[in-house]
Amino acid sequence: MFYRDERLALFIDGSNLYAAARALGFDIDYKLLRSEFVRRGKLVRAFYYTALLEDQEYSPIRPLVDWLDYNGFTMVTKPAKEFTDSMGRRKVKGNMDIELAVDAMEMAERIDHMVLFSGDGDFRPLVEGVQRKGVRVSVVSTIRSQPPMIADDLRRQADNFIELDELREVIGRPPRPPRREDDEEQNDSDAA
Repeated sequence: MFYRDERLALFIDGSNLYAAARALGFDIDYKLLRSEFVRRGKLVRAFYYTALLEDQEYSPIRPLVDWLDYNGFTMVTKPAKEFTDSMGRRKVKGNMDIELAVDAMEMAERIDHMVLFSGDGDFRPLVEGVQRKGVRVSVVSTIRSQPPMIADDLRRQADNFIELDELREVIGRPPRPPRREDDEEQNDSDAA
């Protein structure tokens, strides 16, 4: 479904893609992901959308955001909002749907193929709008998790559905061997 002379743009809903990959039990190597789509066509832009907790001294996502920013991704971030729900649980909300939709509509005249990394059904009208501008749309998510991570109407609207699990060998990070406590003890005794 990809043509070498196509102008491609990637739109990565960071939290949605992370959740889908986690449900499938693997981590994404973003360098490999970018290389894979450079191989498939003429990559115009690779957008990555995520909300960040600004008030924390250290954010676990900050190293990824910085790496992506230095390695060919266009980062779109905004501060996440933190609140307490009715049950007293701390919640974090940082929806990036509007930012992604605006960027996709602006880019539609400059690309031939949009690749959306999200299963969020809220993007169905966006996909339909981009298609009306003559852009083909592939959606990357998974139906192999329980529950499936893609809305059925989004999958039906897309020109092409790419099962994330089928990209595992191409864009997945090699699994790290589990750390064993006796290895740590051995390293501690070697240092002494």
